[in-house]
Amino acid sequence: MRRLAKSPMLRISCQQASRLLSQREDERLPFAKRARLRLHLAYCDACRTVSQQFATLRLAMRAWRDRAD
Repeated sequence: MRRLAKSPMLRISCQQASRLLSQREDERLPFAKRARLRLHLAYCDACRTVSQQFATLRLAMRAWRDRAD
């Protein structure tokens, strides 16, 4: 796995990962972008935390929306 993470073709920066995490909230990412993001999240604790924060916000907003109905 570490060898894949070092591959320049697959590796993305934290800034790119952040953009993809945000984009993923609005639309389904193409396979290649999903794969790069998953690989990045496998070795980056900070971005994995951001991903978990997005998930928490998504659940909170869904609960708020369901309560408003």
